[in-house]
Amino acid sequence: MRTPIVELKSVGKSFRSADGSARSVLEGVNFTLKDGEIVALLGQSGSGKSTMLRIMAGLIPADSGDVLYRGLPLYGPADGISMVFQSFALFPWLTVQKNVELGLEAKGMPPAERAERAEQAIELIGLSGFDGALPRELSGGMRQRVGIARALVMEPEVLLMDEAFSALDVLTGERLREDILELWESGQISTKAILVVSHNIEEAVMMADRVLIFASDPGRVRDELSVTLARPREVESQGVRALIDNVYGLMTSGSMRPGRVTEKEVKLQLGDRLPEADSARMEGILELLGEEPFNGRADLPLLAEESDLNDHELLDVSRALTLLGFAHLERGDIILTPLGQQYIRTDNAARQATFGQQLLEHVPLVAYIRHGLEQDKSGDLHEDLFLKLLCFSLNEADARSALRVAIDWGRYGELFEYNFNTGVINLPEAVDAAVE
Repeated sequence: MRTPIVELKSVGKSFRSADGSARSVLEGVNFTLKDGEIVALLGQSGSGKSTMLRIMAGLIPADSGDVLYRGLPLYGPADGISMVFQSFALFPWLTVQKNVELGLEAKGMPPAERAERAEQAIELIGLSGFDGALPRELSGGMRQRVGIARALVMEPEVLLMDEAFSALDVLTGERLREDILELWESGQISTKAILVVSHNIEEAVMMADRVLIFASDPGRVRDELSVTLARPREVESQGVRALIDNVYGLMTSGSMRPGRVTEKEVKLQLGDRLPEADSARMEGILELLGEEPFNGRADLPLLAEESDLNDHELLDVSRALTLLGFAHLERGDIILTPLGQQYIRTDNAARQATFGQQLLEHVPLVAYIRHGLEQDKSGDLHEDLFLKLLCFSLNEADARSALRVAIDWGRYGELFEYNFNTGVINLPEAVDAAVE
């Protein structure tokens, strides 16, 4: 039996919305990270994955439940836990060497000792010769290596990686992932357990011993998949492809709505997040689904390859098409509905009219904007009005994302227009004239 290192027991976390009410981000999260394992955590944006990592790192407290490190309550940052961030989080005025030394300096380690430890970590991560370089002189992959070296120099038992490869191009991310696995397998690092938060299903299957699927609103572990394949793994092997299909199936199971997977159909609410899928991408996927070899039904991993979309992008497009009634998801496949089939056979004007009608029926935010414009005498309203409304139920980043998506969809469905310079939303000219 593997020994638990970090345990979360019924952990909950809430943040305050703009109206002062508590918005639950995590609820009833149970999770154990054990000695000798790599775990990958997959889920939608805003599902609370990063919040969970920050609680495990001791950077923020849980509101409820227990967080244990080696069986003892965790009340703050632990010496045995290090974290790597998506944004690199380097100090631009410090050299590679000084950035890597920061944690050791904060612990009060003597200069000579921390310099030696930092040099070893820099060499280990493949950055020898760049000790004196500034972050701006490095590529994205090299900057992330500095971030990883800064974490590893602390000789952590637990390494938490929050989207550590997602800001890199595909080849750079794959190379860095392989290097981390090589260090892990060879025992060159002291780390005993790794938790990787990712949007990349292939990355999760290639790295992890367990893959967890996170659900949202509030965040919690919904599914778990054990990966028993030996490492290193071949991405084109039958076992890996089968696991990728399985994960896609788990992530699209149940009735979908942005931010939530449920067993029963749940109608979208005004203050819900929207999938980050622009109308052009949705149109492109519908067209692709109607062509050979798909003919209305596609395996999501294969569709990702054909469309050049990453997992996160394709899942968001798939959820958007499902939300609008153009497709449905079934065991990792996306299937055109009769409406979707009809949609791709019509001309552009008919498509836009259908798209607009589906928005009014299924996306309350778009319907609310359109109704507000029709009720206003001038026929135009500033976007800030709707942003403030969304901030009562969403954090600012999610609110801006939902409004951006709603504006894109509404413009394509010819329900309203938008001035990018002024931020004003207004009725289309023909409708405006009719109202007058």
